[in-house]
Amino acid sequence: MNPLRTTSTAMLLTVLALAAPAAHAEIKGDVIRVGVLTDMNGVFATAMGPGSVEAARMAAEEFGGRINGKPIEILQADHQNKPDLAASLARKWFSDGVQAIADGGSSGAALAVQELVRGNGKIFLISGAGANQLTDEACAPTSVQWTQDAYSTATAVVSGIMQTSKEPWFFITGDYAFGHSIEATARDRIAALGGKVAGSVKAQLGTPDYSSFLLQAQSSGAKILAINVAGDNATAIKQAEEFGLADQGMKIVPMSFQNVDIEAVGLKATRGDLIVTSFFEDVSPAARKFSDAFYVRRKAMPSQIQAGVYSAVRHYLQAVKDTDSDDSATVMAKMKTTPVSDAYTQNGRIREDQRMVHDLYLVQVKTPGESKGPWDFVKLVATIPPDQAFRPLDRSKCSLVGK
Repeated sequence: MNPLRTTSTAMLLTVLALAAPAAHAEIKGDVIRVGVLTDMNGVFATAMGPGSVEAARMAAEEFGGRINGKPIEILQADHQNKPDLAASLARKWFSDGVQAIADGGSSGAALAVQELVRGNGKIFLISGAGANQLTDEACAPTSVQWTQDAYSTATAVVSGIMQTSKEPWFFITGDYAFGHSIEATARDRIAALGGKVAGSVKAQLGTPDYSSFLLQAQSSGAKILAINVAGDNATAIKQAEEFGLADQGMKIVPMSFQNVDIEAVGLKATRGDLIVTSFFEDVSPAARKFSDAFYVRRKAMPSQIQAGVYSAVRHYLQAVKDTDSDDSATVMAKMKTTPVSDAYTQNGRIREDQRMVHDLYLVQVKTPGESKGPWDFVKLVATIPPDQAFRPLDRSKCSLVGK
């Protein structure tokens, strides 16, 4: 055998091996498609909806609209808060080549999509839905709960209120998955801190008149009224203000409240309220820059849900770029090993239970005199680190924990 030929052949094979891409690293689709599935026109549309779509587009634009030569396409659909419609739309999207779905909207709709994702292994980036089940007994290996959840929200709100008051509570709760999760978690925390609940009533989504519920709260003997009707918070709080409950010594506590709700209700009715949020525009220079850019497009500041959609889509696209793959398992593995640091959070990571954990913020609504202008609504009271904000893993029912 000619040694020169052998050496030359070996060198050629080495060069070819180095030049060839890894077998698993390949974006197989012609387009990287992300679908924003949300409530576009209903009660959640202001906090999610078109703003979530815009936030996803902003994330895509940070990559120049392309990754490794493949264009990024942001789709949108309205599930009308109907779980069966959400599942149907998601199924069609996946058959049409959508690699990831973001937002998810209401908890009932998101739980329906997550059942589908558990079977087909596609990516689901949940920002709107907050039911605990999504990262508890209903968790899925390629689905991540990004922004809010009932456990962290309710625990922080109750803890903050009960630092200064041990008076009995009354709940007006939305009769849907997220509302039930919030109240159950809040009751557990109230009991743990030595408080008590005087009563509770369930309200259907879209209830126009809360008079009878407010009268029940008034006659219950409770001194703390928990408004737990995400989607209808503005209506309920305005009517509580009209009833003069605060003037009668009852503390009004919105359990799940966002800047868009304050904008709808006004500072007069919400002044002094303690709110838990995962995002507000002045939490960091990056948050302010993103918020101002969003405002130019939407003429409103982003809600925490919309900021969460931006962050989740951005993190997903970065993982696609880093792995040069649109394979769900490959991308999710990269997402889980990469810290989340962006305009939404600078201290995030995806845990075993598929919960993206990050700092939360206890903020207080400013008085009209403290506000310096439009959308200047809150001031920081405390930063809650991830290990204190979210449900401990040793209490999780997620089948992925410990595997």
